[in-house]
Amino acid sequence: MLLSPPPSSLPPTLSLQLPISLPHVTVSSLPTPTYVKPLPSSPPAPPLPPTPEEEEDLNLFLLAAKVNSTPTPNAPQKIAFLFLTTTPLPLAPLWELYFNQNRTQNNQTRNLFNIYIHADPSRPYNPPFSGYFFNRTIPSSKPTQRGSPSLIASARRLLSQALLNDPSNARFIILSTSCIPLHSFNFTYSMLFQTNKSFIEILKNEPRSLIRYIARGGANIMLPEIPFKDFRIGSQFFILNRHHAKLVVTDEKLWKKFKLPCVFSKYCYPEEQYFSTLLNMEDSSSCIPATLTHVDWSKHSSSHPWTYKETEIGTELIKSLRQREIRYEKGGVENQIEARLDHNWSFLFARKFSPNCLKPLLDIASDLVLKN
Repeated sequence: MLLSPPPSSLPPTLSLQLPISLPHVTVSSLPTPTYVKPLPSSPPAPPLPPTPEEEEDLNLFLLAAKVNSTPTPNAPQKIAFLFLTTTPLPLAPLWELYFNQNRTQNNQTRNLFNIYIHADPSRPYNPPFSGYFFNRTIPSSKPTQRGSPSLIASARRLLSQALLNDPSNARFIILSTSCIPLHSFNFTYSMLFQTNKSFIEILKNEPRSLIRYIARGGANIMLPEIPFKDFRIGSQFFILNRHHAKLVVTDEKLWKKFKLPCVFSKYCYPEEQYFSTLLNMEDSSSCIPATLTHVDWSKHSSSHPWTYKETEIGTELIKSLRQREIRYEKGGVENQIEARLDHNWSFLFARKFSPNCLKPLLDIASDLVLKN
């Protein structure tokens, strides 16, 4: 579920005592940031003025901060599908079939969703976006890079545009070009509106939590706003309610920490830390601490999860992904999955699927993937 792989083994309880041995790295081998207290006569350096790009983002976030945090009353609530991409959308034909289910029995459009695309403007898009994706790229899109604050910023831009664009947007889903739906649109819509809570993975005892905290600069950088006890990890592929979407775009306290460069980039994935930490600190009781986008780390390569290939696609794969248990934290990935008896949630999406998976996915779409 995370973009970075779980280690093969780790002591069940992390502490702040150093050094701690981890696969291929020890905390003692990491560069430890030093803090030198300035002399009383030395005034603190003034903050750097924002760049034009930062100024544009700030203005967007300020506008989004003024919207109502509850959806328009007496109007159908909608789902905002937020696509993060640096490439064309190779699986778009499958999504076209999925969105085309948004109709009544009389074949009338129900208008229950919106699509927003953050497309890196420095990349080519050939073929261009078409169908439901035509003219859905947000104007504030900027270049992104994996493992950098740019992925946080891109998600905040998508959330802001969706909040501003339609006051009926009530659920906000982050997706990538390699994501596919596992159920029909009707099933997805029905399940998401059975609860007012957000679905976001919030992991406290993830084996590399301490490493990642130190990679951000540790206490010298993160305090006082983010003590280690409040630091969380989780998948960037979340589903937020409108209140939490607004909370993310209005945040300044944590963003000023997470937008700083890491001191040890290899173990620093800010997009897997910022959202989970923010929601944990601000409103954890209104979150279901799990992602509904499945990813397979059992066969991961380097820091990337498994990418499904054309030969793997079939009805058995889709059925097995639907039946996988949602992971709730109970001591990190090495420990037992916590049983949730209050509700039988199901994965709604899955990743990563290569472009050549499109044809076999379309072959089984009408009889399985898109069937209620």
